[in-house]
Amino acid sequence: MTNPIDPSPATQGTDPAGTGTPTTPGSRPKPGPRPKPGPRPGAHEPVINHISAGDPRRWGRIDESGVVWLKTADGEREIGSWQAGTVEEGLAHFARRFEDLATEVEVLEERLTARSGDPRKAQAAAKHLLADLPNAHVIGDLAALQRRLEAIVGSADEVAESIKAEREKARAAAIARKEELAAEAEKIGAEATNWKHAGDRLREILDEWKSIKGVDRKTDDALWKRYAKARDAFNRRRGAHFAELDRERAGAKERKEALIKQAEELSSSTDWGPTSARFRELLQEWKAAGRAPRDTDEALWQRFKAAQDVFFSARNAATSERDAEYQANAKAKIELLEAAEKAIDPESDLDAARREFRAFRDRWDEIGKVPRDQMHALENRARALEKRIRDAEEAQWQRTDPEAQARAAQFAERADQLEEQARKAAERGKDRDAAKLREQAAQWREWAEAAQSAISDR
Repeated sequence: MTNPIDPSPATQGTDPAGTGTPTTPGSRPKPGPRPKPGPRPGAHEPVINHISAGDPRRWGRIDESGVVWLKTADGEREIGSWQAGTVEEGLAHFARRFEDLATEVEVLEERLTARSGDPRKAQAAAKHLLADLPNAHVIGDLAALQRRLEAIVGSADEVAESIKAEREKARAAAIARKEELAAEAEKIGAEATNWKHAGDRLREILDEWKSIKGVDRKTDDALWKRYAKARDAFNRRRGAHFAELDRERAGAKERKEALIKQAEELSSSTDWGPTSARFRELLQEWKAAGRAPRDTDEALWQRFKAAQDVFFSARNAATSERDAEYQANAKAKIELLEAAEKAIDPESDLDAARREFRAFRDRWDEIGKVPRDQMHALENRARALEKRIRDAEEAQWQRTDPEAQARAAQFAERADQLEEQARKAAERGKDRDAAKLREQAAQWREWAEAAQSAISDR
């Protein structure tokens, strides 16, 4: 008996919506190779109990005339004849035919358990075998085969529904994931400005897209159009961005070339201060100009920097020469200060000190500028010398101030008057009045002495 089930790959489960890599922009991924037959993902490996014919004498016999009998629960049934050899050989022959039939049943069970084929086809094959079972020319436990075939027929519908549900669930998950990817691609296409990262992410989405199977063609086409449209929108925006960037860089190149021209014109200037300030302004304008095209930006900078270097090298050389002169001036002023500080003594001879200081100041101005870091210290020493003379002049003036002298004399005269009045009051017996007058006289005398002391201290 032949196997009614076609075991070729064509009868196995296949991916109904295989997709592959697109060859042109906007095209759908091309279908990939069909998967090889095998257990469905997530299905358990089948555990099938092998049906063995066992001892053929238990299930059949061959009589003296060569008639072959099968033993069943309903009695013996003639299934054929054997004339080609011994009884043992005949029994073994019909037992092998039983095992062949049992193998067909096991194959159907394995496919149904592993869900590797169409359960309806397995059910139809099992029904066919059941129909032929009463006339099978085999020796073995046909009742066991019948029970197993009936189990296949009975469970095939349930397995088919389960497989359908699983496929629907997988299809729904695949659609949901592709919808998520399409939505993400649309967001990138409409909003993304990090061009490198966004472009990489769109390629990652495409790679994942190609790995998702099980979506029906109509739905897959609609979702693919969303992704392709989003990718095209992103590419257009990115292209427009870089086109605008190219225009900006061309404008930056023109602005920088104009700045280079100005820098080159200023490079020979010896007006150090204003030109240095102008170069600082040019540098700020250079930074604000933006980047020129990559292949020219560095060359433009080198030209601009070269013009700067010419000017600042000349300025630094002039500054070094000036610094040497200023150092010599500082040394001369220090020597002049040291001599003046020893020679000028306003306390002993104010007029001579004035003459010495005027000569000092004339010579000081003639010497000229000193380094900035020494300027304040030297000027402070010169001002201190001048202050000594001013202080001496102030003290002399205060000592000869006629108003101060007059005030001191008035205080003393008033004290004398009060003392005379006190003496007269005492002579007249007015002791109380005399005491008050003496107190007033003492106060005025004290003021007179204080005024005279202030004049003397000057």
